[in-house]
Formats: sequence, C-alpha cells, structure tokens
Amino acid sequence: MAPRPEDERFMAAAIRLSRRHLGLTSTNPSVGCIVARDGVILGSGVTALGGRPHAEPQALAEAGEAARGASAYVTLEPCSHYGKTPPCAEALIAYGVARVVISVTDPDQRVSGRGITMLREAGIEVDAGILETEGRRALAGYLMHQTRNRPYVTLKLAVSADGMIGKTGEGQVRITGDIARAQVQMLRAESDAILVGIGTAISDDPELTCRLPGLEDRSPLRIVIDEQLQLPLGSKLVQTARKYPVIAVAGHPPSFDDNTDAAFLGRRAALDAAGVEVLQSNSSEPGELLEALGTRGISSLLVEGGARTARRFLDAGLVDRILLFQGPADIGEGGIESPVLKSNIPADFIHVGESRFGDDLCYEYERGF
Repeated sequence: MAPRPEDERFMAAAIRLSRRHLGLTSTNPSVGCIVARDGVILGSGVTALGGRPHAEPQALAEAGEAARGASAYVTLEPCSHYGKTPPCAEALIAYGVARVVISVTDPDQRVSGRGITMLREAGIEVDAGILETEGRRALAGYLMHQTRNRPYVTLKLAVSADGMIGKTGEGQVRITGDIARAQVQMLRAESDAILVGIGTAISDDPELTCRLPGLEDRSPLRIVIDEQLQLPLGSKLVQTARKYPVIAVAGHPPSFDDNTDAAFLGRRAALDAAGVEVLQSNSSEPGELLEALGTRGISSLLVEGGARTARRFLDAGLVDRILLFQGPADIGEGGIESPVLKSNIPADFIHVGESRFGDDLCYEYERGF
C-alpha cells in the first residue's frame, strides 16, 4: 500500500522519541513506537532503560482497547523471536492493530524480514522504509554493531577560526561557547562510551562525564588510550572511576628489562586498585579495540581527542561521523592544528547538515555503511 500523508509526521515523532534513551538500553536498540488513529496519538513508548520492556508493548498498553484498528509507527522492524520477552510482532497482532509502519528493517538474522512476514500473515498491512534515512541515523549504533560487530564512531572536534583544536602547553582551551558545550554534553549522554588519548587526559585533566543537570547518570563509559599506563592517579578520571567506569587501553608490557616491566606492572596494579580497568590492545590498530568494545555490547563511541588519537581513527577508516564545532576566534601562535577541517574532509564523507549554537557553528559529515 502507498504511504499516507500522516506517515512521515508520526514516524518523525517516533524517531524523536527513540533518541530519548540512546546509550541507555544496553545491547538492545533504543526504539520508538507510536500508536495513532485519525491523526490522534493513542499511545507511545520507547525501549526502557536496560533494554526491556520494548517500545511496542508499552505503546500498546497505553493505547489499550483503542489500539484495535489503529496504526503503529515503529522505528525498527518489530522482533519476531522469543528472547527474554515475547515477540513484539505477536503483541501487535494480539492488540488488533490494522497497520504497522516501519522505518528500518532489522538486520538481526533472527528478525530480518520475519517480523514483517508475521504481521502480514496475520492480515496486518505493513509499510516499511518511511523516513528510513532519519531512522538509520537514530539507530546507527545498533546497525553498526549488528552488521560489523563494532561501535559506530563519532569524531567530535572543537576547532578555532584558524583551524586549531588547542594550544601547546595551555591545557584546556575554550574554543566554543556555553550553548555548543551543552550540545556536546548531550552527545555524551547519547553515547555508550567516550574516548581520548593519554595526552589529552594529562594536559586537560577532563572528567568526560555528562554534566547537564539531571543527566549525570547518563555519563558514558570513559576510555583512555594509554600505552604505558601514564594516567595520573590524582586525575579526575581515576578519582571518579568507582562512580563512572574508566578503561585504560594499554599496549603490551614493553619487556625492555626487568625494571621496565616491573614499573609497568606496578602502574597497572595501582590503577586496578583505584577502580580503573586495564585493557591491553594494540593502540596502533584501532580496529582491535573497536572489536573488543563490540564484544562488550558497546554500540556507539564518541572520540573527543586529541589530534593524534583522532588521526589514528581517521587513517584506519574507522570514523563514521564527524562533528566539527567551529568557534569564532583564532588561537594563533602555538596552536595545535586540527587533524581535519571543512576544507579537507575525507572524500568518502558527505555533508549532511549544519547547526548554529550561539556564536558557534557545527558541521556534520557522515559516511554510509
């Protein structure tokens, strides 16, 4: 059947709803569902914290008997298999909806196409692919994890007007204003994990948490590329590790001599005692780390710096989205050049939008997958 005039409006609302729990649904995707009829929303739901219950049964329960004969708008194909909860496709059938509108077909082999088939065999009209591009963006982490078993990687850079991301020896340099910085806090809240290099961790002493009032509990897993385990025990990251988990990604012990090995092992023991997890991985091969994160169910990773770490991910072809927050002022002499600018975005990225946050602009680039 052909899409109806209201389909995009309700699907856009379902996609907005799905973003509410990004980064909070464990290994399950954050899905939005709206039940509507005659232009009126009867019920809505989003995947619950931790991943259950799913969006569809919540929206159906809110709609109640009014769901019979109504349309359900779902951002991801309803599941068709029995897991820890019954199939969502079965719930839609039981409530007697007349039509299901889907944005994105699920790549999970347990579901892919089967949910649609189950619904159609029950006599329910199904339309798929409504606002699919927007739906895929909202589900990017889940789709990447399902298809490549690694997180979707967003590289975020704050760049001055003269193309710098910092100043040598200055620690944190304020490049963007409060509105843009609040937007970055939202990015953290929506991400499963955030990553910086040891240089940034030492020079800036960041906390890497979400500091927006009321969203502190949405702080992501914090990761530091730290080959020699140089993360200071007095740093904010270490001091808060028991409240907000931290992983230090170390290389393999250097094995130069017994003293060097002992020093490395001593630093590891000290970080362990402080609550920091040490993960050994080849830092020159970011794909190895992403694979390890994928096995933990991490589906979205925000890379915040510095220049060397950003360049490693770019050179390895493992960045999926670039966000350039452009400030209005120059840094000047002693500035640290950004690894990427508007003028040299990699050729396989496309410009998908830009936003203004006060005096700052944000340019967004995306690579398809």
